[in-house]
Amino acid sequence: MIIGIDLGTTNSLVAVWNADTAQLIPNALGKLLTPSVVGLDDNGELIVGDVARERLQTHPQATTALFKRHMGSARETLVGERAYRPEELSALLLRSLKEDAERYLGEPVTEAVISVPAYFSDAQRKATRVAGQLAGLKVEKLINEPTAAALAYGLHHKEEATFLVFDLGGGTFDVSVLELFEGVMEVRASAGDNFLGGEDFDDLLVAHVRAAAHAQPLPTATEGALVQRLRREAQRVRHALGQQPHTTFTVRDGGHEWSLAITQDDLARLYQPLLDRLRAPIERALRDARIKAADLDEVLLVGGTSRMPLVRRLVASLFGRFPAMQLNPDEVVAQGAAIQAALKARHASLEEVVLTDVSPYTLGIETTSSEGQRRIDGLYLPIIERNSVVPVSREQTVYPLDEAQTVVRVRIFQGESRLVSNNIFLGELEVPVPPKKRGEVSVQVRFTYDINGLLEAQVHIPLTGERRTLVIENNPGVLSPEEVAERLQALAALKVHPRDQQVNSLLMARLERLYQESLGDTREHVADLAKQFQYVLERQDERALREARVRLVEQLEYLERRL
Repeated sequence: MIIGIDLGTTNSLVAVWNADTAQLIPNALGKLLTPSVVGLDDNGELIVGDVARERLQTHPQATTALFKRHMGSARETLVGERAYRPEELSALLLRSLKEDAERYLGEPVTEAVISVPAYFSDAQRKATRVAGQLAGLKVEKLINEPTAAALAYGLHHKEEATFLVFDLGGGTFDVSVLELFEGVMEVRASAGDNFLGGEDFDDLLVAHVRAAAHAQPLPTATEGALVQRLRREAQRVRHALGQQPHTTFTVRDGGHEWSLAITQDDLARLYQPLLDRLRAPIERALRDARIKAADLDEVLLVGGTSRMPLVRRLVASLFGRFPAMQLNPDEVVAQGAAIQAALKARHASLEEVVLTDVSPYTLGIETTSSEGQRRIDGLYLPIIERNSVVPVSREQTVYPLDEAQTVVRVRIFQGESRLVSNNIFLGELEVPVPPKKRGEVSVQVRFTYDINGLLEAQVHIPLTGERRTLVIENNPGVLSPEEVAERLQALAALKVHPRDQQVNSLLMARLERLYQESLGDTREHVADLAKQFQYVLERQDERALREARVRLVEQLEYLERRL
């Protein structure tokens, strides 16, 4: 069985093609959205999703989030007593989604199509594949999130169309221009920002609140707990101001309350720098695609943060039209990934559509310029430019700089800067050349980039017939096959919190958070609720437990409204 997965910065989803439609799969708590949060419970067992998110505030040292932003790097995060790489944390999340799908479908799941931001680099894409492998999945394809959204909207059923996908999620921003012609959906151009999303809007609001708190200090709490409490309230305020003209940012700690009135106009001024950052990738994608905004047939809004009225107004003003918003922006990418999974499985109910992709970054080599006695080293010579349709092969001819030079070193980079020092080094080749006068020996450098993100660099010396080839498979920061095997063994040894106990664990985590947030009579009441619920848990009477859960949820919602 093959599934489609939207591996998100803030939330993740899984879907499957079933009965001629993309069907979203609920998790163990019956929810479609699984928070992209991983942690350990008090017994050292792995927890993922809502339960882990509840413990971000109460157990910050044993819980982590936003790890997708560091995919493709060697950064490690300490969770409990063990350090985890981004691929491992993503793998634990993917494994949970895989198990949700297996429970729902009643059969093993072995393959997946996983969505990635269109602007993800080669290293980030390879790291995502490794995460799938660590989760026990064969990753059949990585599909760009905007392409997945276009599939979900059914644009592949049209004969001809040119459209732009504006994808603003929790952690990343993507914009892609796509063209459909004779059954081929081609990505014309992609641009974006891997560090711009809803989390950044919340961070800006938290910083604003902290700056305003100099005159009246915020409630006393540990830094980790206070940060999570502020972020939780920032998210609530951002959502509330999408529906009403004003609200109050409130932080309570027992009897101490701190509040700040915030209006939609305040939010517009505060968020203006981030809104301005959305413009540049849009303009760049349109420019690279050589298309005007007026020539687009449709603009699609994707990603939960695109729900913000400020964002929708910005898009409408930039394109002179209202964007398409018929589908749930949180769910559309997972639905498209499921459609792509069905296409890979050659499902009979789907018409075949050919999807083409582009290289998100320029690939090139280091060169040196010489004018008389003056030399400038470290210059970048692009060979495959960004937004070239893949698979692609391009060649450039260069020449040894010095007289009687015997070796040419070809250093390979990825990036857009004029100087290689600002780009990402991928690898190098050394090739012997005959010692001749300048200009007599040519060096042909050919790059071939395929749909799986593999770059082959070939250097050919026509004068001698010498050829050297290098395949760039492992970028800096990406695990080697030996390291993958080692991490796989370590993850297999982790104890996983029982799935059938997640609903009870979530309630206990909420009680723990409320206990820490409250004081006095309220704190005593929360402690009593926790003791009563613990007593029912120990009785192991499922009927009594169901009834207790219903009563407890009602009381928790009442208390959370007051806090």
